[in-house]
Amino acid sequence: MYDLAKFSLSEMTECGSALRKLGSGAASMETVADRVVQYLYQNFQDATMGSSPFALVRCFKTHPLGDLPAELQTFVQQQLGTHAATPEMKCLTLLATTGDHPEWQARARSQGHQAIPLASEKMVAEFPMISQLIQQMGLEINSVLAPSTDLLMDLEQRTFNVFLVPDAVGSPYVPAQQEFVIPYGIRSVLGFGGMLPSGNLIAIVLFAKAPIARETADLFKTIALNMKMAMLPFDRSQVFTPAAMY
Repeated sequence: MYDLAKFSLSEMTECGSALRKLGSGAASMETVADRVVQYLYQNFQDATMGSSPFALVRCFKTHPLGDLPAELQTFVQQQLGTHAATPEMKCLTLLATTGDHPEWQARARSQGHQAIPLASEKMVAEFPMISQLIQQMGLEINSVLAPSTDLLMDLEQRTFNVFLVPDAVGSPYVPAQQEFVIPYGIRSVLGFGGMLPSGNLIAIVLFAKAPIARETADLFKTIALNMKMAMLPFDRSQVFTPAAMY
């Protein structure tokens, strides 16, 4: 078990190595993502709580609308309303989730985050946490919505920063303050990930009940690379588990 408050360089190496191996024997990226969020939720602890410091752990991936399962395409269209959509439009898709409550333990139970349309930079700006996640990782929003072929290799190989909101309460970057942040004691939010060769972004977001220091967050840069390596074999193949396509 890793104590989040005392997370060290050697533990970062151990954790990263474990995450990298989670792709072994998997049939889809969704399966790997589920293993990753479960590992992080179950293997970190807060000594003062005696339990996981994370209330909620989620994995998101940008994905073209036209390649989503039919039910997720319908979910996106309902959010878009009269806005026009193309098959190429990127959607920030919930690939895996786990947490303290049963409704947080399956992506199909998510009320508003199963797939979020990213139709334009203006629409992304309406989701401040998503916007900050992209920008703190060192990316331009437009490079996520429509990555240039010329820049794709550079984007995919670049080392990204982590996304950190050290004080979640009252932060404009963490929505649902009254419904989620305050009642569930969310203290900090940490995100990490990177760009896949396909031009899609993969990111883990940790909602912590304990404060996360910048020094601790920086250790997750290397963990992000290991998580990404576990996902790579499925980047251009089987993303969703067939049985989960409803």
